[in-house]
Amino acid sequence: MLTKRIIPCLDIKEGRTVKGINFESIRDAGDPVELASLYAQQGADELVFLDIAATNENRKTFSSLVREIARYINIPFTVGGGISSVEDASALLEAGADKVSINSAAVRNPKLIDEMAKAFGSQFVVVAIDAKKVDNPWIVHTHGGKKPTDKKLFSWAEEAQQRGAGEILFTSMNHDGTKNGFAIDALSKLNQLLSIPVIASGGAGNMGHFMDVFLLGKADAALAASIFHFGEVPLPDLKKYLKDRNISIR
Repeated sequence: MLTKRIIPCLDIKEGRTVKGINFESIRDAGDPVELASLYAQQGADELVFLDIAATNENRKTFSSLVREIARYINIPFTVGGGISSVEDASALLEAGADKVSINSAAVRNPKLIDEMAKAFGSQFVVVAIDAKKVDNPWIVHTHGGKKPTDKKLFSWAEEAQQRGAGEILFTSMNHDGTKNGFAIDALSKLNQLLSIPVIASGGAGNMGHFMDVFLLGKADAALAASIFHFGEVPLPDLKKYLKDRNISIR
């Protein structure tokens, strides 16, 4: 089994870390710089920073906050939100990001994936997909989950890989913030379809959910927010739990 990764996620709005349920009911979760520093000290494998309001507010990600966080951490750092050009991505990489995550802009202009992979290399490009299961198909949404599109999860993920994405960050909108577990079936299918790593997001509520997402969902990494922000599952305890169950963790 390849080594699995545990990734805390900082959803940022107005300079603060926030968390919601099913992309709604947003509440404050603390200072992003303090949380980033804490997670790095606790053994997080990577960190994801998503400026969740940037696209809806038609502005760029706060590069000054990215720069400040980068000063306090020594782990890989992915940044997303409001990135719509190679120039936007370049500015964030210069500010200290190790990878950039694109979502709405990639759906709007799929060639952006090709352009960014060519400019920086696939390993720097994460395509984030927010999808909601509506009847049977998983419908891709943009603008922080507010706008449904005509794209379907699995075909869009395959296209993103073909265009040069280095990783897929799949968030199940149905599971987000519910703490009832990840979208195991969808993750397992993504793993079968793709040859690039899949990061699972949405639904983490306890340590057993992480075991399930790695063993049953076949995810390469698992991302969570509120259970870490509010101290419900301490990172060191989670890593020990998984290692005790012979799951290879970084």
